[in-house]
Amino acid sequence: MKFKIVYTDPYHPELVPVESELDDIELDLIMGDYRTEDEVIAAAYNADALMVQHAKISRKVIESLEECRIIARFGVGFDNVDVAAATERGIMVTNVPDYCIDEVSSHAIALIMTFSRKISILNNLVKNGRWGHEAARPINRLSAQKLGIVGLGRIGSAAAAKALGLGFDVLVYDPYVSETNLSVTFGDFDTLLQNSDFVSIHAPLTVETHHMFSRNEFRKMKETAFLINTARGPIVDEAELYGALRAGIIAGAGVDVIEYEPPSPDNPVLKLDNFVITPHTAFFSEESLQTLRLETTRAVATALKGGIPRSVVNPEVISKKKGK
Repeated sequence: MKFKIVYTDPYHPELVPVESELDDIELDLIMGDYRTEDEVIAAAYNADALMVQHAKISRKVIESLEECRIIARFGVGFDNVDVAAATERGIMVTNVPDYCIDEVSSHAIALIMTFSRKISILNNLVKNGRWGHEAARPINRLSAQKLGIVGLGRIGSAAAAKALGLGFDVLVYDPYVSETNLSVTFGDFDTLLQNSDFVSIHAPLTVETHHMFSRNEFRKMKETAFLINTARGPIVDEAELYGALRAGIIAGAGVDVIEYEPPSPDNPVLKLDNFVITPHTAFFSEESLQTLRLETTRAVATALKGGIPRSVVNPEVISKKKGK
């Protein structure tokens, strides 16, 4: 049997399927730049598998799929896929939840340290002819600061462990996790906001977390506190973040993701000295890309051979198939 695999949008040139994983499958692999619903439908309506980076796989797209067994996302998050619609059609949705745990957690810590040690401020002072630390005060030792972790999943746990190793007191808010072997303090969201010197977001983007951080949340934070976001941009209300940073309601923000990517060059938040941004690269290392390529390809190969991939985000599909 010959299978058709459509790779909708190879955004990163390095992220191509690992051919050796597909050696024993007869297939047509179609790689294009299909971003709109109509483009994806035209290319993939009769596909047996979809491999996806950023293309939106909506209900309309999913309902057009005649043969599809699996939608495999190159990444951890899967908010660009209508999982409910896929489940209704009996299509497995897979991700690679652990390919960049070290990278993203380290990136979050790097942003935290940039603000804690006032690296960007001191760098700018020196480049502008000023030698000294007075303009960057206060600078506190790490053991005197509290880091609030929002979302204690794989990456949040890794960030917490690294922060504990550096000496931070770590507070955690996660409504779905109540225990861990880490020496952290669980509490409610408001308590974390009010007591943290840094708030680092490690939650998935869902209906619940969309604009989880907005005007009210910023006003509950310390004026000296910093927001860190290496999760998903729309978890933070960007307009309200700009207002809070400009008004000094919070001290600063370091992000790897933003609500609308890439940001417009005239986006006012980019002009703020207390805003540090990297271009959605927290996931990146040479090693993480290789793991992502391998595991995404392996998921597709496994599904097309009739097996169950390692990470299925809608396992109820598997239960339904077994029940038939």
